[in-house]
Order: sequence, then C-alpha cells, then structure tokens
Amino acid sequence: MSDVSFVRTEMLSEREAPASTVGVIGWLRTNLFSGWINSILTIVALYFVYKLLAGVLPWIFYSSWSANSLGECREAIKATYGAHAEGACWAVIRDRYLQLTYGFYPGHLYWRVNVAFLGLCLAIAPVLFSALPRKVLWFTAIYPFLCFWLLWGGSVWVPIAALMGFVVAVVAYMVLVKSAGSLVATIAAFLTPVLWWLLLASPFASGLASVLPFGLESVESAKFGGFMLSVTIGVTGIALSLPIGIVLALGRQSDLWFLKTVCVGFIEFIRGVPLITLLFVASTLLNIFLPPGTNFDIIVRVIIMVTLFSAAYMAEVVRGGLAALPRGQYEAADSLGLDYWKAQRLIIMPQALKISIPAIVGNFIGLFKDTTLVSIIGLLDPIGLSTSIRANQEWNGILWELYGFIALVFFLFCFGMSRYSMYLERKLKTGH
Repeated sequence: MSDVSFVRTEMLSEREAPASTVGVIGWLRTNLFSGWINSILTIVALYFVYKLLAGVLPWIFYSSWSANSLGECREAIKATYGAHAEGACWAVIRDRYLQLTYGFYPGHLYWRVNVAFLGLCLAIAPVLFSALPRKVLWFTAIYPFLCFWLLWGGSVWVPIAALMGFVVAVVAYMVLVKSAGSLVATIAAFLTPVLWWLLLASPFASGLASVLPFGLESVESAKFGGFMLSVTIGVTGIALSLPIGIVLALGRQSDLWFLKTVCVGFIEFIRGVPLITLLFVASTLLNIFLPPGTNFDIIVRVIIMVTLFSAAYMAEVVRGGLAALPRGQYEAADSLGLDYWKAQRLIIMPQALKISIPAIVGNFIGLFKDTTLVSIIGLLDPIGLSTSIRANQEWNGILWELYGFIALVFFLFCFGMSRYSMYLERKLKTGH
C-alpha cells in the first residue's frame, strides 16, 4: 500500500547545486548578469575596456628598449614591427633611470644613497611589524641622524650634536620630574633642546671637528633629485607629522586657554593655505626672517613646511579618533587613578589611533604624492627631471613613457602603504 500522508517520512538524498549557480558561471550570473540592466552595463563596460586595451597594449609591447634618442627608438620600432607601427620608447627609462633615481647626485657616491635606503627599511621594520625584536628600535632612533649624514655628508659631529639635543631633553625631564612636577619637566624637555641647538650645538660640533676631523664628502642640496628626493621629503614628513599632529590634537582639546588658542590658530591657518603657497614661502620668504648670512638648506625648509602642513591635517584626524571614543574610556582611566599622560599613553591614544588608521594612512599617501609639487619651486623631483629630460635634444618630444614610469613607481609606494593599512586593520580588528 502506498504512503499518501502529507508529512514526509523519509529524507531526500543530497543533490548537487545547479551548475548555473556555482563556479565561474554562478559568479558571472550573480555579479555581472543578475538582471537586464546589469547585463547591458556589463556589456558596455567590457566594450570600453576592450577599446582601451586594444589601443594601449600594442603601444606598450610594440616598443624599443635600446636606443640613444627618440629618433633611433622610432626607427627601431618601425624596423621591427612594420612601417606603420607606433609604440612606447622605453629606451628613455633605460638611458635615464639613474638620473630619475638619484638626480644629479655624484655617481661615485651612489653607495651612500643605497645604504641610506637599506637603513630606512631596517629602521621602519620594527615599527611596522611588532614580531621583530624590539632592540632594533635603538637603530630606528638614531637612523634619522645617520641618514642625514649619509646623504649630505660633512662632519660626523653635526648629526651627533643634533642627537645630543634629545639626550639633553631626556636628562632635563628626568631631573625635574620628581622635584618640580611633570608640567615643569615637560616644558623644560621642550625648551632645553631648542637652546642647545641654537646656542651650543654648533660650537660643540666645530670643537670636536677641529680635534677629530672625521666626515664624508659633502653634497649640496642642488644635486639632490629624482625618487631619492621624493622619498627623503615624503618619509621625513610622514615620520614627523604624526607625533606633531598628536600633540596638536591634544593641545586643541586642552583646558589651558592659551595652549588651545595657539593650536587651533595653527591648525586652521595651515589648513586654510594651499601647500604650494607654503612651499613658495619656504623657498623665498623664509630666509628673510633669519639672521643675515644664515644658510638654511632649501630641502630642510621644504621638509619643515611639508611636515607642518601634514601635521595640521593629522591633528584633525587624531581629534576625530579621540571624539569617537566613548566617554566611559576616559572615566575608566580616571577610576584606575592614572594621571593625564598615563591615561593618554595606555588607554586613550592607542584606541584613538586604531580608529583613525584609514584616515592616517590616507594622509600619508596624500603627503607622499604631494612631494611632486616641489618641482614648481625648482627642486628636481621625478616630475622636474622629466621636464629637463624632455628638453634635451635627444629625447625632445617624448612624454607618456616618462610620466607612465613615474606614475607606476608612485603607485607601487602608495599601494604598499594602502595594503599595509588593510593588514594593520585586520590585525587590530578595527571594525570590532
């Protein structure tokens, strides 16, 4: 007798999913052809992609890598691919890659730039990846002074004298923090290195140089250029703008009227002025306010202005992270009996920075790309060098190859920062 009940008494066997819903076909149906509107948009987009690649790919691959001028390059392309062939002349990159990388830095001193770059990788490694030994942070602390000496050369006692300013600050803070309080010690830690750099650093370096004249061949800033210049300005600005931005953000939230007014005024003024204006100030007007006969290096002036510009925006990013924290976090710090600085260091600031990671990295990427603006004030970054290369008779008329190569290098740097930001967000679980 057959079972005619309305409730099933046996389980159906498992069956495979329809072929149209899984695999490549399933992905295409879900993402590209889920409806007639999406299907039309997909077909139109594919057509534009096809037309773009059909024009670009032959130009990229029908190219020449060995030529000494634009004319030779075009003749080589026609001889290889036909009389009507048009392609990229990548020979200009092969011919001028050293200039695009080092600018006019002396060729026999390229090793100093290479050592400085390798040192940069070693210095930032323990900052980016916490699994590395913490002892490497000592090298991170002294690397800025070592890098300055390697790139500019001169007496070794100049960067040592600059480093001594921070040693003086630490000593002043440790001496005064117990007897005069943290506020007085903090103020002294800011003032003593300034006095050291202005009054004592130069005689200290000169005196030691007269006794032990050890140094490297000096290189003037006019010979700096290419990606070396962009990396120098960008990395220095990134490294300095974050701590300065944190201090400005805390100062803007301070209860001290004078400190808050100064920080708000600085942030709003810098954010209201275009970066190119500050660069013109750095290149032309800044020397007017310095004592007569003072030779303030142009690259140092640009680094100062780029850092201040980025720090003002960084302050607002950090302030947004601080504002996003629940009030309970501040109350929890108070309940533990922590003073202001310990609360900021252990509880408040780590959470605020974690929240602000995407915006902070976005600021860093924008700062690195803005280093190309220095070409407007005469510094030969990759864009400035491309102009001088195109003005040369041998490569007069070349355009897209240089800009394409420069764009690719900047993309690799910026893409690397973006991917690290995503890695850091996943590691710290920013969204949770």
